[in-house]
Amino acid sequence: MNKVIVVCGPTASGKTALAVELAKLYNGEVISADSMQIYTDMDIASAKATPEEQQGIPHHLLGFLDASEPFSVADYVKLCDEKVRDILARGKTPVICGGTGLYISSFVDNLQFDDSGSDPAFREEMRAVAEEKGGGVLLEKLREIDPETAETLHENNVGRIIRALEVFHITGHTISEAKRMSRGVPSPYRFIMMSIEYEDRERLRQRIDLRVDRMVEAGLVEEARACFEQPDRPTAAQAIGCKELYPYFRGEKTLDECLDELKLRTRQYAKRQMTWFRRDPRIHKIILSDTDGPQEAVQKAREIIALETENV
Repeated sequence: MNKVIVVCGPTASGKTALAVELAKLYNGEVISADSMQIYTDMDIASAKATPEEQQGIPHHLLGFLDASEPFSVADYVKLCDEKVRDILARGKTPVICGGTGLYISSFVDNLQFDDSGSDPAFREEMRAVAEEKGGGVLLEKLREIDPETAETLHENNVGRIIRALEVFHITGHTISEAKRMSRGVPSPYRFIMMSIEYEDRERLRQRIDLRVDRMVEAGLVEEARACFEQPDRPTAAQAIGCKELYPYFRGEKTLDECLDELKLRTRQYAKRQMTWFRRDPRIHKIILSDTDGPQEAVQKAREIIALETENV
């Protein structure tokens, strides 16, 4: 009764379609584990599942927060736990689906977050540094005190970098140290985790390029322009799918140049996601060949779930 299915992997790999099919098979509901899909007004850029893609399956933690509002990993773990408990209490199966590895690992590992408070003045000082010199400068600063956490972050994740620096500034210990201290309580749930990959990396590259093209057809440029015209939403300005188009809105590059950059950045992000998930031995790999399609992915997932269930 405490089984939780987790579907993860790189962007454009087919996670959503697989999660929906598994939810249909196992009487489940989907919980998003995507750090951008939590926000409103970023449906296209974040590749949020459309009503058609959701196929009537309830989806949780999608589009509930304005991009001007702060949101932490601790916030995600708390909300995800609430949703999992509710779904299980109704006799259904939670299916966590997403590509934000930090969200997934923090929830699976049942990390306990201490209330280290905040220092608004320090945060403003760090954000000013990022705006003037770039997120890379802050990431290097973090690497000096907490290389373990720095290794998991990209320079565009300015909010998380600043939070890591702020924790050290306030408490004198690093986030990585806090995580190690917080792993003492095992999770009450039994996780069955799987990720999607492709034998031929070119296939994922093609899927990414096709997704960007379809996002443009769906109105990505207009959505990104709306974010561009709201400078009080720094999270949107950092999101892949929005920030790559800002040079076009400023008249610095052509639209095609910006879309090529978007495809490149998305492929680089997918590579970082695969690296993250490959580090976790608990995650079963669903490796698809050139001839495999959605049904083959479902069948391989069912075999993993059957195997894990037998081993209980």
